[in-house]
This record gives sequence, structure tokens and C-alpha cells, in this order.
Amino acid sequence: MNQSESIANLTKALSIVQGKLTYASKDSANPFFKSKYADLESVWDSCRELLSSNGLSVIQMPGNYFEGRMWLVTRLCHASGEWIEQEMSVPVSKPDAQGCGSAISYMRRYSLAAFLGIVSANQEDDDGNAAVGNYSKQPVVKAKEI
Repeated sequence: MNQSESIANLTKALSIVQGKLTYASKDSANPFFKSKYADLESVWDSCRELLSSNGLSVIQMPGNYFEGRMWLVTRLCHASGEWIEQEMSVPVSKPDAQGCGSAISYMRRYSLAAFLGIVSANQEDDDGNAAVGNYSKQPVVKAKEI
């Protein structure tokens, strides 16, 4: 993680935002897995007003496609000029515009949610499988079965 010299104002504002956040709505469907998930729009809807009213903004810049991976940098900024940022990447199963776009959308959603502490009622991830080429659902092992 990279950050400005001080992040005191940013962390204070973020703590206010996190105290008021609600769940992101799982209003998108993944027909392949017959499941619902909170898409990027829902994640943004859950935080946009709170960020703005507390002097926070988010910048997400796609990076390069390199060695089968797509890159993204997410920066959380405060009106004071303070910031924190983190870079991430995911493998792209199909190196074309659709595969890279899917990977970028996936990273934007998960990076935004991770930065702010946004959750949906169920964090099961089926929609991101297209970004990484995982088309089979893995069995879930329950704690009592171990």
C-alpha cells in the first residue's frame, strides 16, 4: 500500500463513512451459477453519497495487460490532499477487450469494497469467474465436516 505522508484526516472521514455504510444490494444475477451478487453499480450506490459528504473520492485507473494479467490502481483521496492507494491484478482467461473489461470491472468492484469495508449479504463470488476462467463451482467444505 502507498500513502501520503499523513492520512489522519482521511482515516477520520473513512471511519465516519464506515459507521454509516449499509450492505450493497445483490441485484445482479449470474445465470451460469444461478446466483445473485452485488455488481459495481450496487457497490457504488452503497457508498457514493457518504464518500462525497465526508470529503472522500475514489480514483480507479486500469493499468496494463501484462503476462496474462490485467492491472488496476485504486486510490482513496481526501479533500485535504491525503490519499492511500493499492495496486492489484487478476489473470485474464481470454486476452481480448471483453476479457480485459471483465477483469477491470471485477477489480474495480472488489477493490472499492475492500477499501471501504463494503459487504453484501453474501460475499460468494460467481461473477468474477469469467475474469479468471474458472467455470466450475468448487464444493464448500463446512467446518463440521473437517
